[in-house]
Amino acid sequence: MAGPRQQAIFHRQIRGDHALLALAQCRFHEAGLGAEYYPDSPEELRDTLRFQPSNSDRYTVHLPRDIRVLDARGRDQICAFAATADVRAAGLVVHDQTEAASRFEDYVAAGRQLDAQLRKQGTGPLVLIEYATGLELATFVALHEAVRDCPRISACIDIGHIGVFQCQRAFQRNHPGLDVWQFKPHTPGMRTHIASIQDACRTALPVTLELVASLSRLGKPLHFHLHDGHPSSTFSAYGVSDHLSFFQEIPIPFSYRGSYALPTMFGPLGLQHIVAAARSALPDEMLSFTLEIHPPEGRQSLGEYSSLFGHWQDRTNAERMQYWIEVLLRNHRLLQDACAR
Repeated sequence: MAGPRQQAIFHRQIRGDHALLALAQCRFHEAGLGAEYYPDSPEELRDTLRFQPSNSDRYTVHLPRDIRVLDARGRDQICAFAATADVRAAGLVVHDQTEAASRFEDYVAAGRQLDAQLRKQGTGPLVLIEYATGLELATFVALHEAVRDCPRISACIDIGHIGVFQCQRAFQRNHPGLDVWQFKPHTPGMRTHIASIQDACRTALPVTLELVASLSRLGKPLHFHLHDGHPSSTFSAYGVSDHLSFFQEIPIPFSYRGSYALPTMFGPLGLQHIVAAARSALPDEMLSFTLEIHPPEGRQSLGEYSSLFGHWQDRTNAERMQYWIEVLLRNHRLLQDACAR
């Protein structure tokens, strides 16, 4: 399909053997959806690549979150992953660090060192530094401006991370000393602060669009992690308030503006705006989108894929994986529609 590269998280976040990856491989291939892998080591990456949905598709790799660009050992780890990835690898995603603010020049120097190491090693994937730790957006932009001339370094715009940290900043402006994440549907203060919480959520999209515009001006490839969120969400098994489907709503035990559910930060329309902003600023071949939605609770019959699990006695987790993939594919259809506009 023409347009920016479209991928989704490809990982066993549900317990089980390689049959789960085989299921994802089949369904991703049928949908024309690419993969972003989440290996803990270069060896695991090599093993997982056996399940790539299509042998011709490019892919990205999300490296372990504890790898630090600022540390020499972290840079060596990144280079080891780059050496393991094959020619189809487009990018390696690494999280930014809070030290990018407190030790800005050191972090820039580390980024330049990493770029030099990768180029000396030979051709290979970009390193995509992801917005992950809540830096001021101006600092994140300044970081990428400072390494603009490093051909192997670019940015990953995680819209969920940007959104939830922006919600916190916006909420604190009106409620100093309070964290917006402390208000969940079951907490007493939720009803009192609901209007301010929703006002804060509405600031997520314009700030995200502004960041897209700023980073696009650098003229380098941009990678996106696409997922929704809401500071009051309790859906995640990891305790975070994002990595939600764009179709998710947040149920609440009282009526707000006539509804017992809250919209998330972006929703389907917000995703359309983000995709449109990216495509208006950069050519499609410089853009890639990964749906980074974590497993929701639910089960779906395996149907025609049951044979993949003939050696399983209890297929509960297989059906959970099937349900998760269905959620990913529904969001993929939304992304396809946004790219077709």
